[in-house]
Amino acid sequence: MRRRASPSKLAAVSRSLARFRSRTLVALCLACGTLACGGSEAEEDPEIENVEPPPPRPEDEPFDLPGIDTSGLRAADARRWRGLVTSLTTPCGQPETLRECVEGVVSCGDCVPASRYLLRLVAEGEDTRRIRELYRLRYEGEPTRIDTMDAPIRGAGGSELGAEVTIVEFSDFECPYCGAAAPLLERLLEELEGDVRLVFMHYPLSGHEHAFEAAKASIAAGRQGKFWEMHDLLFANQTALTASDLARYAASLDLDLDRFRGDLEDPEVAQAVQAQKDEGRRLGVSSTPTLFVNGRRFEESPDSLGAYLREALGS
Repeated sequence: MRRRASPSKLAAVSRSLARFRSRTLVALCLACGTLACGGSEAEEDPEIENVEPPPPRPEDEPFDLPGIDTSGLRAADARRWRGLVTSLTTPCGQPETLRECVEGVVSCGDCVPASRYLLRLVAEGEDTRRIRELYRLRYEGEPTRIDTMDAPIRGAGGSELGAEVTIVEFSDFECPYCGAAAPLLERLLEELEGDVRLVFMHYPLSGHEHAFEAAKASIAAGRQGKFWEMHDLLFANQTALTASDLARYAASLDLDLDRFRGDLEDPEVAQAVQAQKDEGRRLGVSSTPTLFVNGRRFEESPDSLGAYLREALGS
């Protein structure tokens, strides 16, 4: 004969089952990502064949734009480029996208060059977010107005006339990156002779012991018509910029040394250096070299400067 469990034991088993069900319910709720599993009644799952696929995105549908050759892009890069031209708006202040502009919805002469610019950045492997930022710098808003304060000009006849493209460089004679940029800029001026000019602006960094005096020396040499000659010497000898070094460079350029020394001490020379640095600060310059091309801040790799300039020239 089986013995029946006592009421106290039955109650204990009931409590255990209740705790088990409670823990199981909590675990299931956590697995669902919520502690509120109740609410509306569960709906029946729709039949799979009735589920509508998401509509294709415009960039997922291959298309060509007149005047733009995308054949050299990989499939993934082509999709990235299509996504950019179907989302970025025109550089001419219209709300239409670049794609719409190139296809003739609106008339803007900058849309094809802008689309080609995006094509180059994609081909060079730039990150999509970075490409959007570079596009903004080059095409959105008005170009930056820079007070060059009669700064020295190299290229395009050495004047502010006769060149389609102007580079404004904020530079420091003691900065090794500025030293590396100097021959690159000179080479590009030679290659694009007559079309590009360079305006040199002083931005001596406070951490460079001799940079301010070197800047003054270049202005003093400029008063005797030898700014660019001194500029080249200073960049060629960046680790030798003491007072005696500066005097030696002035002598090698056949400058009037008494006049050179007097100009070095002229307060107006120091004020000219500081004024150019202050203009750079107003524009947000904090490092060197910083370049502006036709009033647009250039923040690509230095290796891309030649392509950037040729794009600006329409070549």
